[in-house]
Amino acid sequence: SQVMVVDTHKDRLALAEKTGAIAIDDTENGGVERIMELTGGKGADRGCECVGYQCCNLHRVEVPNLTMNNLVKTVKATGRIGVVGVFVPQDPNAEDKLARKGQLAFDFGQFWFKGQSIGTGQANVKAYNRQLARLIEHDRIKPSWIVSHELPLDKAPGAYKNFDERKDGWTKVVLKPGT
Repeated sequence: SQVMVVDTHKDRLALAEKTGAIAIDDTENGGVERIMELTGGKGADRGCECVGYQCCNLHRVEVPNLTMNNLVKTVKATGRIGVVGVFVPQDPNAEDKLARKGQLAFDFGQFWFKGQSIGTGQANVKAYNRQLARLIEHDRIKPSWIVSHELPLDKAPGAYKNFDERKDGWTKVVLKPGT
């Protein structure tokens, strides 16, 4: 099987490659074509939306529906799309008129025509905490590879700002109270 990661941030793509994924740089807007090329024109079996309403195009302009509609294009007929990116019921300060009302311009016709299905919602963290903790404890997984910064708690505002502005190198921040 192949795992493909589409992004415009070179640092995140480098992390994806370290895990064995195929990194697809979408800076020039060629991600859809590259996925179709890698799948022989059939599309991926599964796709995952991990951005949410704050998805940006190559000009750093928010386009909330971009990833969802690209997934409809790149997931095969009868394939499944997972949505873990944050889509809130309303975002009054959003630039996009539909996003303010918790809505999205979604290519439902093509989605329906291809017979795709979607699973959504917040991750049920509590259902996996014990299992994941045991895997970490027994050195079966090491999630620390994604941590880019370990900072004292009083540095949290700056860390959130850098992460929110998608500054290079800011992938995951661990805040340590009392340091």
